[in-house]
Amino acid sequence: MDVQHISKLRSGRAGEQETPYFMHRHYIIANPTSGRGTGARMIPVIERLMDHHHLTYTLVRTREPWHAAELAYQAAADGYERVVAAGGDGTVNEVLNGLVRAREEGKGRPAMGVVTVGRGNDFAYGVNLPHDLEEDVRTLAEGREQPIDVGRLTGGLYPRGRVFGNGVGIGFDAVVGFESAKLAPLSGFVSYLVAALKTILLYYHAPRIQIELDDETITQPSLMVSVMNGRRMGGGFYMAPHSRPDDGQFDLCIAGSVSRLEMLGLMVRFMHGTQGSHPEIQFRRSKRVTVSAMTGVLPAHADGETMALGADRLQMEILPAAIDLVALPKEEG
Repeated sequence: MDVQHISKLRSGRAGEQETPYFMHRHYIIANPTSGRGTGARMIPVIERLMDHHHLTYTLVRTREPWHAAELAYQAAADGYERVVAAGGDGTVNEVLNGLVRAREEGKGRPAMGVVTVGRGNDFAYGVNLPHDLEEDVRTLAEGREQPIDVGRLTGGLYPRGRVFGNGVGIGFDAVVGFESAKLAPLSGFVSYLVAALKTILLYYHAPRIQIELDDETITQPSLMVSVMNGRRMGGGFYMAPHSRPDDGQFDLCIAGSVSRLEMLGLMVRFMHGTQGSHPEIQFRRSKRVTVSAMTGVLPAHADGETMALGADRLQMEILPAAIDLVALPKEEG
């Protein structure tokens, strides 16, 4: 594979030539463009921290979209014990796709680590990982592997399916993501906030949709459907404040038909996770979700990545305990 990479072996004891058998080999997939270029500047810092903790690693830079997925798949096939996504939610999503594909094809099941250098880092938030480089690398050094769920979306631009770790946004939330991507001077939560205000002017009509769950079908006008494995989107909007990534179910937040003025008020509620008291908000839980457009079309994103611009039907299913995540042990009490 024609990839420029940096490979470093550290045993932690001067003069030793071999890495002890109990040391995990880390394959770090770094996205230089994450965080509007922050990723490239943080690579030397990541290397320094990995060396400080005497961790064995190979670091590879991505070159193009979907490269991280291909690298993660190959790392699993090559027998690496851990594959680390160093980037934002987009990088994490690609690494997840590569690792799930490798597992399903019997190529291996390495654990996944995350080093956050992106803008939103909603996946990391949802699985209780720190948003701090030093703490991220300390987690790799001291953490344990814990199984978590992932979701698979089928439809739109991905008729064969694409997995996601944090969540899917359909309708208003998807358009906010599309608009946020156009706001190059801004980043993180600010870009999503500005994009949300803009989207209220562009996308306020709630199309009539049908939502099929495990034991219920809902048919109504809906401004937005969020299908969550994590808890928040956009760096600060709590779509499913009580969601857990290891319970084998999605948490849904369904917004009905509301006026522009009500949408402004709901934005504030979503920032605090208190939207459930609004009469047009419903929460549901389900292992499978199918959303169909009865009128209009369904724009959608998953983990911030465009899944559909105008689909008429999208299917989502939970994949229980699909990935082993490197995380610090939960504190007792």
